[in-house]
Amino acid sequence: MMKYFFAICITALFFNYSVFSQEKTTTHKVEKGETINQIAQKYKVTPFDIYQLNPDAQSGLKPNSVLLIPKSNGKQKVAVQAKANAKTVTHEVAPKETLYGIEKKYGVSDEALKQANPFLEKDGLQIGQTLTIPSGIGQKNTTPTQAKVVYHDVLPKETKYSIAKKYGITIGELEKKNPEIVSNLPVGYKLIIKGNPETSGPKVDKTATVVESKKEIIKASPEKVSTAVNYLNYVVKPKETLYSLSNMAGMSQEELITLNPALSQGVVEGMILKFPATISFPQETKKEYAVISKKSNSRKKLVLLLPFNISKIAGDTVNSTAMRLKKDKFLNMTLDFYAGALVAIDSAKQLGLAIDVNIFDSQETKNTSTIAAIIKENNLENSDAIIGPFYQNNVEKTAELLSTNQVPVISPLSKDTGNSFGNMFQTIPTTTAVKNAMFDFMRAKNGNIVAVVDKKKESVIQFIKENHKDVKFSALNANGGVSAENLKSLFVKDKINYVVMETANTGMIKSTIATMLSAMAVYKVQLVILEPNETLDTDEISFVNLTKLKLMYPSVTRENESPEALVFEKEFKKKNKIYPSAFATRGFDITFDTMMRLSQGKKYQETVDNTATEQVDNKFEFYKKEDGGYINKGVYILYYDTDLTIKQAN
Repeated sequence: MMKYFFAICITALFFNYSVFSQEKTTTHKVEKGETINQIAQKYKVTPFDIYQLNPDAQSGLKPNSVLLIPKSNGKQKVAVQAKANAKTVTHEVAPKETLYGIEKKYGVSDEALKQANPFLEKDGLQIGQTLTIPSGIGQKNTTPTQAKVVYHDVLPKETKYSIAKKYGITIGELEKKNPEIVSNLPVGYKLIIKGNPETSGPKVDKTATVVESKKEIIKASPEKVSTAVNYLNYVVKPKETLYSLSNMAGMSQEELITLNPALSQGVVEGMILKFPATISFPQETKKEYAVISKKSNSRKKLVLLLPFNISKIAGDTVNSTAMRLKKDKFLNMTLDFYAGALVAIDSAKQLGLAIDVNIFDSQETKNTSTIAAIIKENNLENSDAIIGPFYQNNVEKTAELLSTNQVPVISPLSKDTGNSFGNMFQTIPTTTAVKNAMFDFMRAKNGNIVAVVDKKKESVIQFIKENHKDVKFSALNANGGVSAENLKSLFVKDKINYVVMETANTGMIKSTIATMLSAMAVYKVQLVILEPNETLDTDEISFVNLTKLKLMYPSVTRENESPEALVFEKEFKKKNKIYPSAFATRGFDITFDTMMRLSQGKKYQETVDNTATEQVDNKFEFYKKEDGGYINKGVYILYYDTDLTIKQAN
C-alpha cells in the first residue's frame, strides 16, 4: 500500500511539472559556437531569464546540451515584456576595466549588473567576458531576497585593494562589510564579501586577530579612521608617466585620473597624488656601506660654524669663564664637539688629506646668528662643505644663502626638520626614521610583529596603524592591562615573534614580560621598544628578564669597542685629559667623515648618493627627501644579551 502511495505521488508530481513546462517554457538545443546572448535574442528573453532556469549554463554552454527557455505568453507583467522586447545591450570586458568603471559608463547599479550576469558572483570580472547590460534602469525588485553570503580568507601578501578588485567592489564597500579591518588586514581573517550572515545560528570565526581596543577606536570615529587609511599622498618623481603610475597604483589610467583630476593635464614632477593606502610602493635601494680612502690630492675647503659665542663670554661681568663653563651646558656641548673635530682634523693631516679648514664663531642663539656676515666677509660660497651651525633655523638660513652655489651645509646636531633646501644634509636621523628602521629590521627577519601599546600612547598607535599595517595589536583588558591569553594567541610557531611594547606603566610592563617568559617554551619571542623607556631602568623591572627576552631597540649611536674606536679614545684623552663625551665623538665622526668624502675627487653630494659610511659611533646613510635636501637613515639595532652586555643585532 505504501509503495502504491509513493507511485501515485511521483506520477502526480511528474504530471504537474510537465504541464508547467509545456505552458511556460520551451527547449533549445545548443549548437556549436552559440552564445547565451544569441539564444536570448532569438527567444526575446534576457540571459538572466535563461540562467534562472539553467544555473549550470553560468559556467559555459556545451554543444548539444538542452536549455529550458521561458516563453513570453502575454501573461507576464508589463515590465517583463518591456525587458524581453527591448534591444539587449552587451559589453565585452577589456583589459584593466573594473566593475565600477563599467557600471559608471552605462549608469547601472552594482546589484542590477550582477543580477543580469550571475556568473560575476562566482568568477569575478574577467577579460573577454560578454556582459549583459540590463535595461529598464531605475527599476528595483521590491521582493526581498536573502543574498548568498560570500566569504574570503585573507592570504599572505593580499591587500584590501587586491581583494576588492578581485570581487569587483570598492575598498569602502569591503570595509563597510568588515569594519574590523579598517586599520589592519590580518592574514587568515574571514572577510564577508557579499550578503549578510544570519544573526541566528553559528557565528563566523573571525580569528583572534581582531583586537577589542581597535574596535573601540573605530566605533569612536569611523568616518575619521576610514578617511585616514583609505588613501595616502604620493609625490611624483622624475621620469614617471601616467602608465607607470597607474601600474604602481594597480588601477587603470582612467581610474587614476578620476581619483586625481589634475592628471588629465599631464604628469608633472612634484605633483601630489592620492593613492590607495594599501599600495606597497617600491622600496628605495639600500646603500652599501664602504670604507672611504683617499683618492685625490686636489685641495678642498672645509668650514666649521660653531656657536662659541665668545663676545658674550667676554662681556659677562657676573660670571668668570670658569663659572660659565660649569653652568653653560650649551657651551660645554660646543667645546666637546670642537675638541672631537680637532682630533679628526689632526687625523686627516696624518693621512695627507689636502683640505684647508676654517673655523668661525657663528655667535648664535635659537633665532639669531652672524652667519650672513661671515658668509659675505669670507666668501664661503666657494667652500666645498660647511659643518654647522647647530640650531635648525640657522642651518636653514645658511643653506638658503648658499643654495645658488649648492654648497653642502651639514647639520651636525639638530633633530628638527623645517624648510628643506637641496644643499642641506641632516645628520641626526629623525624619530620616524629611527622607528621605521626597527620595523624594517623585524620584517627582514621575517618576524611576526605584535604590538602591546598603552592606550595613552595615542601617537604610537596612530604611527603604527598608518605606516605598518601588518602589525597586529594585542587586546587590552577592561582596565587597560595586557590580556595574556590574547597576546599568546597572536604568536606563531614557525617565526620569531617580536613584541613591540610601548608603555610607561610598571604593571603593564611586568605582565607583558611574564606572558612572554611563559611562552618561551613553545614560541620564539623577543621584546622590542621603539624609544628609550625610563621605567625599564627602575629596580621594579628585572634586568635579567630583559636579557632573557633580549630586549631590542633602535639607536642613532652605538658603543664601539673596535680597535679604531680605541685609537680615537686614546688620542682624545691624550689631548684633553678626559674621555670623549657623546658630543666629542660626534664632532670627530662628522668632521672626519666629511673630510674623507671631500678627498674622493668628487663633490660631497656625489659621494653621499653612492656610498654609506660608518665612523666611531655614528652611521651616515643619506637619502634625498621628496621635498629637497637629505636625511640620514643610518640607525643601529641593539639588544641586551644574556652575558649582560649590549650588542649590535645583525
